[in-house]
Amino acid sequence: MYGITGYSNGYHQNQQQHSSEEKRGGGRRRRGGRRSRHRPGFRVSDHHHHHYNNDDDDDKQEQKAPPPCTDFDMAYFHSYAHVGIHEEMIKDRVRTDTYRAAIMQHQSFIEGKVVMDVGCGTGILSIFCAQAGAKRVYAVDASDIALQANEVVKANNLAEKIIVLHGRVEDVEIDEEVDVIISEWMGYMLLYESMLGSVITARDRWLKHGGLILPSNATLYMAPITHPDRYNDSIEFWRNVYGIDMSAMLQLAKQCAFEEPCVETITGENVLTWPHVVKHVDCYTIQHDELESVSTRYKFQSMMRAPLHGFAFWFDVEFSGPTNSPTNNHIPSLLTGASNNNHIDGIQKKKRANPNEALVLSTAPEDPPTHWQQTLIYFYDPIEVEQDQIIEGSLTLSQSKENRRFMNIHLEYSSGGRSYVKESVMR
Repeated sequence: MYGITGYSNGYHQNQQQHSSEEKRGGGRRRRGGRRSRHRPGFRVSDHHHHHYNNDDDDDKQEQKAPPPCTDFDMAYFHSYAHVGIHEEMIKDRVRTDTYRAAIMQHQSFIEGKVVMDVGCGTGILSIFCAQAGAKRVYAVDASDIALQANEVVKANNLAEKIIVLHGRVEDVEIDEEVDVIISEWMGYMLLYESMLGSVITARDRWLKHGGLILPSNATLYMAPITHPDRYNDSIEFWRNVYGIDMSAMLQLAKQCAFEEPCVETITGENVLTWPHVVKHVDCYTIQHDELESVSTRYKFQSMMRAPLHGFAFWFDVEFSGPTNSPTNNHIPSLLTGASNNNHIDGIQKKKRANPNEALVLSTAPEDPPTHWQQTLIYFYDPIEVEQDQIIEGSLTLSQSKENRRFMNIHLEYSSGGRSYVKESVMR
């Protein structure tokens, strides 16, 4: 169509038949499935593109073979065919309006240029880019939602601009570089579901030197929290049930309620300290192996006397141009301080001198709520902490060997002279 051999706009039917049976890890159980949308079925590459972000094109690095598409992946992609997941994401006005604003803010990068939308879903971000003047948009999605995305594109008379490709980014082929990559890849706790790896693959295969990635960077935070209402509702309830002592249920109740991470909404009043930066992600430079395991040490000082019930995790993403890539001084968008990821002394940092220097989508407790909410890791038993008491330890987040879309969490924490370990799996 545009001098690109072998391409026509539209849904490309996968010839291979796959079971539609939902397998473990097939989607975000807590809200019916969420993130990554890739499945082999368009054109499988028989060679690998080079990295287009290096200063010297002659020194581009050869790409590794893409990871195989597993049964877990297939079940996961299948979960994204359900319209309810996409409805929930689109109705998140904080999310969708921020992406649209970012596209318009960077219109000069997009107008007349080639864009790739990684995990396009229903195609709404691709359409925003077309409305901003993109010359061509490759809307890539592995889920069968690609069929509906193609119909949406045609209904909006954009079939000449938006090419819907049904397949994993790791497997499809396009025959040109792109100027812009846009993707809404963030999962619960930022890294859950591992869709960022697909953005890295798209970047290394197709992004031009000096190209734009939206969002450009992301930061995952953690902080100790108190949440007596939640603990009372789930645990203390069993001590007196209609006048009956059912405390024999307590241990089982704790295990059922708090064994796995919980996705809930809290407020700033639940947070006991300034947050700690767990991981900063620069989408222009991050590599696949950085996603396999993330570790950090932390040290908090409680700002109040309260029961410590666990830790909360949230993230924000920034939409910056290539010349405004983040530095090590990145800090939270609304909270006024954070401990540096490379230090555990609890030193606070000030807000950005110019809060308008980058558009931010935040999921912090003090910000307007999003469908990501916050991720909570609760202790089985609360710890009473005094004002100024130290809470310290370490955290490791690692991709599960069983299914890379699962995340293993190893949390060590100590306070008041006692040490604890909490291990859980986000699946």
